[in-house]
Amino acid sequence: MQIRFADQLPSSNHALVLPVAGADRGNLASLGDARAVVEAAARAQRFEGESGAVAETFVGGDGSSPVRRLLLVGTGSAKDGAAAEKLGGAAVGRLLTSGERTVAIDLTGAAFDADAAARLALGAAARGWRHDRYRTRLKEKQKVSLEELIIVGAPKGSEERWNERYSAVLDGLKLTRELVTEPANIIYAETFVERVRKAAEGSGLVVEALGQAEMEKLGMGSLLCVNQGTVREPRLLIMRWNGGAEGDKPLALIGKGVTFDTGGISIKPAAGMEAMKWDMGGAGAVAGAMLAIAKRKARANVVGLCGLVENMPSGSATRPGDVVTSMNGQTIEVINTDAEGRLVLADVITYAQREIGARRLVDLATLTGAMLVALGHEHAGLFSNNDTLAGELLVAAKETGDKLWRMPLGEAYDRLIDSPIADIKNVGPREAGSITAAQFLARFVEEGTEWAHLDIAGTVWSDKPGTTFDKGATGFGVRLLDRFVELVAE
Repeated sequence: MQIRFADQLPSSNHALVLPVAGADRGNLASLGDARAVVEAAARAQRFEGESGAVAETFVGGDGSSPVRRLLLVGTGSAKDGAAAEKLGGAAVGRLLTSGERTVAIDLTGAAFDADAAARLALGAAARGWRHDRYRTRLKEKQKVSLEELIIVGAPKGSEERWNERYSAVLDGLKLTRELVTEPANIIYAETFVERVRKAAEGSGLVVEALGQAEMEKLGMGSLLCVNQGTVREPRLLIMRWNGGAEGDKPLALIGKGVTFDTGGISIKPAAGMEAMKWDMGGAGAVAGAMLAIAKRKARANVVGLCGLVENMPSGSATRPGDVVTSMNGQTIEVINTDAEGRLVLADVITYAQREIGARRLVDLATLTGAMLVALGHEHAGLFSNNDTLAGELLVAAKETGDKLWRMPLGEAYDRLIDSPIADIKNVGPREAGSITAAQFLARFVEEGTEWAHLDIAGTVWSDKPGTTFDKGATGFGVRLLDRFVELVAE
């Protein structure tokens, strides 16, 4: 969707959106004689101007003006960027397949600042993203028709803010959603790297990848044991953005990239297994965030690392009870091969510290079903060994809408993953499953390293539309990481 800013409404009979703040109807004066009809239509639809509510009608057609679709979209009492995003998302969600090609949102008289107006564009464009690549028989009325959004009467500096800040975030969101949505026969370790490399062209983001032999040389037995049941090669994707001071240690963003998870020998039930194409949602979020960071030229040194594997059952697959050796030398008894994400992350966390020199790490992973049981689809779980780092992430979460909830860590939980024959086992008891998974990762965090783990199992995919996304991939984590970098590293 094309985004354009303008001072005046174009003269064509495009769809028009007017924001309505609760009971305030002052901006409807611009409708002239049509105001009374529009207000009556709004009352008939029980529209009260609450945030995200929509009332739809048509005006014109009296011989002096063409018929035009008119939407009143509520903004409630809030005037911030979140309200503006909801306004843009609600308008586009209603009009995306309506037959309209152009919509204008008239902000004249609205109390949004330049940043909020730019976030309106982000919310609208993000809600307009769809992945119809494999849908060859859509009926005409099911196809996306909306092509252009015109934002009228925005404050000075809004267009610059969009171009310099939020358009890059949109590109990152689109990349993440694309990676998460694609099926596992299209996106696997090698093609994941290729897709990221292509998206990064011209951005300044340096994209590298390690293969099987290089990881074997590094001793990454924990990561590699997850991949040994598949015919596909694993990859460690490394994305570097050097926008900060020379010599400053980079912040490391780490993503779990299990491009398909059958559970391995501990195979999952067949029902719903197709959803495991998005078990690389953490890696997708890191890739999208790194693209956004690079495209907006962030003044920070950041490295994105994604462990990319496929967890399949076969004669060569890791068995329950096998013992493997991780990159940092710890031995791991693999009790359950479906607890594979932590095995991948363990070696990537070690690589970030020993090969990159990072002392601040944030990992994202669709790690446990237990997290979904605990928090549902509303929040991702936050675990951290550092209160300051956790607080910074919570601030970024609140500002972007990628919501987090802090969960506990502790010695009592850590003892639950002691192994009788190795240094550690990869699962504990049934209770506290997301916490013991985080405790497993904590054993690979070296002294002096600040670390946070985000379990995003319930938030990367949605079975119903949201404010800024349709059903499917949400892009969770991109905006969170981008804002976190802006807050703490720039």
